[in-house]
Amino acid sequence: MGNSSNRNPWIWIPSLYLTEGIPYIVIITVSVIMYKKLGVSNSDIGLYTSLLYLPWVIKPIWSPVVDLFGTKRKWFLTMQLILSLVFLGVGLTTAGSSFFFMTLAFFWMGAFASATNDIASDGMYLIALKPEQQSFFVGLRGTFYRIGMITGQGLIVMIAGYLETTLGDNSKAWSYTMIAVALLMLILTAVNYLSTPNVEEEATDRTAREASFGKVFINFFTKKNIGISLAFVLLYRLGESQLVKMASPFLLEGRQTGGLGLSTSQVGFLYGTIGVIALLLGGILGGIAISRHGLGKWMIPMALSLNLPNLLYIGLAHFQPENLFFAGTVVVVEQFGYGFGFAAYMIFLIYLAEGLFKTSHYALATGFMAMGMMLPGMLSGYIQEWLGYTGFFIWVGVAMIPALAIAASVRYPREFGKKTD
Repeated sequence: MGNSSNRNPWIWIPSLYLTEGIPYIVIITVSVIMYKKLGVSNSDIGLYTSLLYLPWVIKPIWSPVVDLFGTKRKWFLTMQLILSLVFLGVGLTTAGSSFFFMTLAFFWMGAFASATNDIASDGMYLIALKPEQQSFFVGLRGTFYRIGMITGQGLIVMIAGYLETTLGDNSKAWSYTMIAVALLMLILTAVNYLSTPNVEEEATDRTAREASFGKVFINFFTKKNIGISLAFVLLYRLGESQLVKMASPFLLEGRQTGGLGLSTSQVGFLYGTIGVIALLLGGILGGIAISRHGLGKWMIPMALSLNLPNLLYIGLAHFQPENLFFAGTVVVVEQFGYGFGFAAYMIFLIYLAEGLFKTSHYALATGFMAMGMMLPGMLSGYIQEWLGYTGFFIWVGVAMIPALAIAASVRYPREFGKKTD
């Protein structure tokens, strides 16, 4: 096998992160819609699909295995192939009498495979690119991950809806849809096999291969300023983690109960077209900005960019404008701000993973990132019901204060991420 370490990142980064986003959103979100349409009770849906999130939170526990054995490329290609088989399994068991437990078992296997795929794919990103390239491509990477999520939440759900109407049988519709997802994953696995570089970490320090699991974790938690660094990872998106759970329900909720009363197709249009374009632009520009000037110059502006647009939802909730233009404008500004502001967060996670065991340490960092999204998100619905939509969005604005305070306090090299030549 020839050396292909110089394969074009503009090709393999989009396909690799598309293949991260699609299985995640299908397992976590599309499964909820599928079970609802197949007649499963809300209590069962809530309990069992929430538990599917667990592998992404605890993935740091087995991330050292990916770091210490095999290559990142072999790991993610194997996991992607397993995911193809998982979705085929879901598709083939959807129409059975025990479909709930059978499909859930496949989703559980898929959740662990998808979380492991994330570890290995992120590891490839860290070892195949120089630090300045990591900064430059962070926007592209994040954008295609989100496009993968939107493909799942939008296109795949639309296909299922079309088949439900055409076939008049929800079980068959979702069976065919999941088989189509399996085929899509197989195609993406083949693309990644052909496009990703055959590189692995330089063996400059043999201890990286011989280390015990304990050493990997100890090395992470004894990093300089680790306490404030983890506080940053947990708090930077404190407001956004709650907003992201309640924004769509607010847009869909009837006007008499405080929402905007938009249709599902209108919300899909806002997030799936103009919202995604804004997210794309924000993410790419954020990556370019840091690669030119370093993280230090952009940390506070990006923290403001991520948080300030959330305040616009207070106006939407208070005035409840009927014209779609106003909701569309808020979604565009919020999505652009999120894309731009998230670049600083991703670059900081890369900084936090620097040194030995990059892949394991990045997985640890993203495990805390998942926790920072999961815990506030779990409470967001209760807070919204208690305060109403206007009060909830004011609360989201208040949550910006600790986020900005920790962004101003966290320590890192100001020039980190800056392109050197």
